[in-house]
Amino acid sequence: MLPVGVLTPMAEGLGTTPGTAGYSLTITGLVAAITAPVVPRLLGDFDRRAVVAVAMVLLAAGNALTALAQDFTLLVVSRTVLGIGMGVVWSLAAVIAPRLVTPRHAALAVSLAVSGVAAASVIGVPLGTLIGEAFGWRSAFGTLTASALLLAAALLIALPKLPKPAPTPDAARTGGRPLLRTPAVVVGLTVVVFLVTAHFAAYTFIRPVLETSTGISAAAIAAVLLTYGVFGLIGNFTSGALAAKRSRATVLLLALGILVAVAVLALFSALAAVAIAAIVVWGLAYGGVSVAGQIWMTRSATGNEENATGLYVGVFNASIALGAFLGGTVFELAGMTPLLWTAAALAFIALTTGLLGPGPSTSTREEAPEKIPCPSP
Repeated sequence: MLPVGVLTPMAEGLGTTPGTAGYSLTITGLVAAITAPVVPRLLGDFDRRAVVAVAMVLLAAGNALTALAQDFTLLVVSRTVLGIGMGVVWSLAAVIAPRLVTPRHAALAVSLAVSGVAAASVIGVPLGTLIGEAFGWRSAFGTLTASALLLAAALLIALPKLPKPAPTPDAARTGGRPLLRTPAVVVGLTVVVFLVTAHFAAYTFIRPVLETSTGISAAAIAAVLLTYGVFGLIGNFTSGALAAKRSRATVLLLALGILVAVAVLALFSALAAVAIAAIVVWGLAYGGVSVAGQIWMTRSATGNEENATGLYVGVFNASIALGAFLGGTVFELAGMTPLLWTAAALAFIALTTGLLGPGPSTSTREEAPEKIPCPSP
């Protein structure tokens, strides 16, 4: 997410345009989209804790290469490495979390794990913007490199061993059905495609939009992005609680919030107060998309969670890539306002698809928690 906050100086440092620099999100998202669905099928009996730690080392390497990049070619390489690591992390994090708690706390566990996505906005983007303004955009990526290495070590220390999950009774009943032949899964993925594409088409270029329309300073933009992130974090936990009971209704409410926020921004972006209010609503709505969509998918494919999550993460990241690419293209060819209306139209399609199609089951089951040995002191 960091390129969002440092897009303008990053483009200048690489000798390219903001639209082209914005494609860095496309590269990462596309690689993660390819990696995530494959990961659950290749892991076998590998300890999931070790796999996630190795993925964090890959994230560190990708950020280090980004900090060193002098042109767009090396940026492509760095963001490819980053995408591989990100695909592994995303495909496992939301599946690992429920294994550490009892079923009644599964939704909260997923919310905590997926809150990292919202924290990327709360901490990563605004802090990266401030570091970039003070010490240069390369320093921001260097900070992420060190953080990822520390996190890799912390994961090995803090998590118990996580072997391949044992088959469940539900897996015997539903695991043989192809995920893409399950109506609720297909509808959920379709909603995610349009909603995430809409979000990243517009949000990738939020800094140029604010600079052009409102004329506010870089420091003020960092504050706006921080506010967006704070409300995104609130939206994450609120949506997780709501989606645990009604995942479909929650996703539709979030889609409506994004649609309204982007449309208001398209109409009144020149009014700083209105634009900031729209961004707050946008953060509150989008902050819950990851966790609510994750719960939609696991409820739609009970017993096949790892593969369903891998597919979901793949589609999610492909949509990030598509959104950043679409946003960069429309922004370069038509400008800010057509870009915002394009995003609003995509959010409307997501909302309509979710309203017309079937959703996941709302039933929940109480089971004994999976027994996982705790790490030695």
